[in-house]
Amino acid sequence: MEIFDYDHVLLLPRKCLVESRSECDASVEFGGRRFKLPVVPSNMKTVVDEKTCTWLASNGFFYVMHRFDLDNVAFVRDMKKQGLFASISLGVKSPDYATVDQLAAENLVPEYITIDIAHGHADTVRDMIAHIKAKLPESFIIAGNVATPEAVIDLENWGADATKVGVGPGKVCITKLKTGFGTGGWQLSALKWCARVATKPIIADGGIRSHGDIAKSIRFGATMIMIGSMFAGHEESPGRTVEVDGELFKEYYGSASDFNKGEYRHVEGKRILEPIKGKLSDTLTEMEQDVQSSISYAGGRKLLDIRKVNYVILGGDNAGEHLLM
Repeated sequence: MEIFDYDHVLLLPRKCLVESRSECDASVEFGGRRFKLPVVPSNMKTVVDEKTCTWLASNGFFYVMHRFDLDNVAFVRDMKKQGLFASISLGVKSPDYATVDQLAAENLVPEYITIDIAHGHADTVRDMIAHIKAKLPESFIIAGNVATPEAVIDLENWGADATKVGVGPGKVCITKLKTGFGTGGWQLSALKWCARVATKPIIADGGIRSHGDIAKSIRFGATMIMIGSMFAGHEESPGRTVEVDGELFKEYYGSASDFNKGEYRHVEGKRILEPIKGKLSDTLTEMEQDVQSSISYAGGRKLLDIRKVNYVILGGDNAGEHLLM
């Protein structure tokens, strides 16, 4: 198997079929809804909050609310009152089971539920999927995170409607340093590997450093791409604003960091400062335009046309052109 990451791969252009890149459709269908872009901000405290998620849902973007220090039931209730879809995160502990029970008791059905733990190929995830399926059968279940084809097959068989692939490739993740495990450094290859066995959508989670990486993720099998650092650091981002030598930054830290946990125990994340980037809406507009450009280079008109292109792996013994996956 070829091992590569985003910076090792370039996609090869095909004949352009459009007069203007604006003709290209960057939208994606996911869980019965269509969204303007195949991207979702990471469900982390320094990336999204209630206000951000409300804005995203109101403007045609997918979101996943984080699960830390949050009343999920109240959040779902508020989104429903506003006529917006509810997309929440859960863990696998007893309070999470209680949340599912309460949502079912109040007939509050979140459209999307993400079971979000660091090592998602686990019996605890299997059991939580079964519980959600029993109590909230209409919810679309995203489960993860995983790193292998075996895990994708198991999660799909257990009832997950989509799987989240990526263990430790994020900018604030130190899983590979702390444990010796993960997809850090070969996330794109892991995505390709997992997508080959998947029969349901995959969310590629982590390792995205530029807008071009979105197209690469689509090419190798992702339906949706979860992005942390590039969405952190906006004016609206919930991270604390910090001034360093006259420059403004926003805090960005991993969910498994001591900053998020409130204690130094089983830490697999760190804190960094992201330069403030301006408005989230401006970044999403630029992102959409760049994905439209990717589609035009792919010789297509719609997002999944990107899957048809060839690619090259840069450098090393296995450099060269590779035909369709």
